[in-house]
Amino acid sequence: MNVDPRALNELLEESQDLQADALRPTRDALHELVDVNRSGADTDDHENLAFHEGHRRGVFTSLAGAPLLAAAGGLTLVGALASSAAAASSQDIQILQTAASIENLAVATYKTALTLPYIGSSSANAVVNKFARVTMNQHAQHADAFNAAARALGGKIQTKPDPAFVPVVNKAVASLSGASAAQGTLGVVGLALELENIAAETYVKDTVMVRSSTNKALFASIMGVEAQHVAVLLAVQALLNAGAPQLISLAPGTAASLPAAAGSVGFPNAFYKTNSAAPATQGAVK
Repeated sequence: MNVDPRALNELLEESQDLQADALRPTRDALHELVDVNRSGADTDDHENLAFHEGHRRGVFTSLAGAPLLAAAGGLTLVGALASSAAAASSQDIQILQTAASIENLAVATYKTALTLPYIGSSSANAVVNKFARVTMNQHAQHADAFNAAARALGGKIQTKPDPAFVPVVNKAVASLSGASAAQGTLGVVGLALELENIAAETYVKDTVMVRSSTNKALFASIMGVEAQHVAVLLAVQALLNAGAPQLISLAPGTAASLPAAAGSVGFPNAFYKTNSAAPATQGAVK
């Protein structure tokens, strides 16, 4: 199969630009995370706590600094608010650790996939091979970013994979034993797609759940990268299912041979669902 190296490099350069944009909030704003942790305050408290913790806590937050706090019982309310801030910080740490565990699992999965001849060898589809290698490195960077944010909030880093999804990956990998190149490639793509979709859906949910505005930016940005991975894999999967692996190519003229659905298959939903999102504490450090 002929691959236009210039087109492939341009595609990967765009992916890396998106990756750099996604990680910039962490590099530029870890000091803000530390300040938020120390002060127990954030400009998003009113909206986020009201949304996630109910009207009662939202009302309490809106009363912070009001004359009511100087009245009888005010110290009790101040204590409740301080506890709420500490709990919110702890929740952010757990969410970040779970996200890191998902990224750790993705790295291990792509690493395993690259040991398979139909993904990692010189005879494998060049686009799929390059995608797997670049994406694995991006997931490693995502894990580092989530762990850096958790550590900045006083939490521990998560170096292990998400325990709930490890059996899913192990079962899928075991099923690839003895598979043909076509079946194996389709199986790997399906597994990668499942993990990428879990990551994207989890981060959509986490963007709303996390308390820190810096963490919100981090999750929203990385979610965009995961969504890009999903789109690419959906297109690749569709071509494999159609028996047209030769169209998984960046060679000149390939676009003219693609079916009309190629322009939309990567974006099946107008809005991301969160049905497969991981619970906030699922991958937290115990």
